[in-house]
Amino acid sequence: MSYTLHPLKKQRLQRSELAVPGSNVSMIEKAADSDVDYIFLDLEDAVAPPEKVQARKNIIEALNDIDWKAKGKTMSIRINGLDTHYMYRDVVDIVEQAGQHLDTILVPKVGVPADMYTVETIVSQIEESMGFTHQIGLEALIETALGMANVEAIAAAPGRIEAMHFGVADYAASNRARTVVIGGLNPDYPGDQWHYALSRMTVACRAYGLRAIDGPFGDFSDPDSFILAAKRGAALGIEGKWAIHPSQIELANQVFSPPESEVTRARRIIEELRKAEAEGKGAASLDGKMIDAASERMANNVLTVADAIAAKNG
Repeated sequence: MSYTLHPLKKQRLQRSELAVPGSNVSMIEKAADSDVDYIFLDLEDAVAPPEKVQARKNIIEALNDIDWKAKGKTMSIRINGLDTHYMYRDVVDIVEQAGQHLDTILVPKVGVPADMYTVETIVSQIEESMGFTHQIGLEALIETALGMANVEAIAAAPGRIEAMHFGVADYAASNRARTVVIGGLNPDYPGDQWHYALSRMTVACRAYGLRAIDGPFGDFSDPDSFILAAKRGAALGIEGKWAIHPSQIELANQVFSPPESEVTRARRIIEELRKAEAEGKGAASLDGKMIDAASERMANNVLTVADAIAAKNG
């Protein structure tokens, strides 16, 4: 193991993340009573320009009026891009007026580390001015060729970044990729054309202590394909996926929750390794298979998620 280690910056349960337009008050209210782990109230792509200002007001009101913590929700907002004149007011108005109820800010179309630094500077000043007792985290949405080209540098930059998300739709547009549905597979490609991007982002996240989250699957009438996409991401180390429709929440929770058999095995791995350790051994066997320190690390990953789910379900 390298002497240079970057432990996980912030553990959060993020199996499912519901995208909710800030312009739709009814959808915000319904999201509060869903089974989703994480919600981002959107100010960017899901909100038309004439509705941006009202969406901000709706989000401020919703953050202040609904007891999101009591409902077991982690709350985020997706601000507008740094290349727009909406972004600074998104941050200033919402953080000043409702920041005490905000867990993270999702920054779209991040291309270089300085994009995150810009948002962090504003947030830090507001927190100090308002006397907040908690620190709002930042999450980077990697959805352009530039962002993917710089993904390692973005992940490595110091500060309050704690997660990265893969924005497949804008990423496809940025690369001029031919697609059939947002997040879906193109039959002309021999396999999963998003595999490289997801894997590269995930490696950058794990190298620097960040959570890795997959973005949307556009066809919410096709649950089977959503599940397959989520499973492919999970196989790479992704720990959660967006839901653009309430019907996708349970699907994401299902895929990214370790099954009981896996949790049981993880606990048995820990038990057997403790016994081996007491006998002065560095490895052990379980069900005819060798287990060692690497097995313990994988088991602990499973148990961390299982314990977080148990805590949420209380």
